[in-house]
Amino acid sequence: MTRIVYVNGEYLEEQDAKISVFDRGFLFADGVYEVSPVLNGKLVENEGHLARLQRSLGELNMKSPASTSEIEAIQNEVIKRNGVKEGIIYLQVSRGAADRDFPFPTDIEPSLVMFTQQMNLLDNPKAAKGTTIITVPDIRWQRRDIKTVALLAQAMAKQAAKDAGADDAWMVEDGVVTEGSSNNAFIVTQEGKLITRDLSNKILHGITRRSILEIARREGIEVEERAFTPEEAYEAVEAFTTSASTFAMPVIKIDDRILSNGAPGELTSKIRKLYIEMAMQSVAD
Repeated sequence: MTRIVYVNGEYLEEQDAKISVFDRGFLFADGVYEVSPVLNGKLVENEGHLARLQRSLGELNMKSPASTSEIEAIQNEVIKRNGVKEGIIYLQVSRGAADRDFPFPTDIEPSLVMFTQQMNLLDNPKAAKGTTIITVPDIRWQRRDIKTVALLAQAMAKQAAKDAGADDAWMVEDGVVTEGSSNNAFIVTQEGKLITRDLSNKILHGITRRSILEIARREGIEVEERAFTPEEAYEAVEAFTTSASTFAMPVIKIDDRILSNGAPGELTSKIRKLYIEMAMQSVAD
């Protein structure tokens, strides 16, 4: 079955879905995006993703293409038309199409695109064996709290990891870890304390990150939101990443350091299980 894509008011077969060559998302990366997980054909934590979308738009003085309720209705229709039971839905808003010029044009309409991807979120094989990480310099701009489509630095980090035979990369700036190439980074200390970078313009304010921290605090796990160094990560008993498409993903190796005896850690596995239970409960019929 051909995938159905939404483009500016139309539901189209993917080969027929097109955006103007003058779209500012294409010319300037002048756009933002969100990725929401789908389980049992239903959106998970979508309220948080759409709230963050509106924040990103506001930070860039970009007009929203529709109301939040209208955007969610389109998301659900795209999911339905593609028969997605488990996976993600991607949505992207750009400032719109205009003749190439750097200042923001004021007389154009924003562009809205959505598509789905079937993915195995619940039984991701990497969650069973754990992932490996390398550290790389963080060369991104200074407004990482805006979920912009300018992802070349992250793509370069992912490629560096692949070239090194690893699964992913954690980015380092001023001697401390900012975040993963497409996820938030967590470590568990020898004392059992859960540490992740505090919120600022240095990192993306992850929706899954927020829920994981809520779960941890509910379970009585001590949490500290602060920057940590790669050396602290090397000495951690466990590590994991969080994102909308991977939930809590175990990390078993950082650079040349093996963590938790090379297998997913007990605390990480518990947190992943509790997050999945929460997510499944939210989409229960």
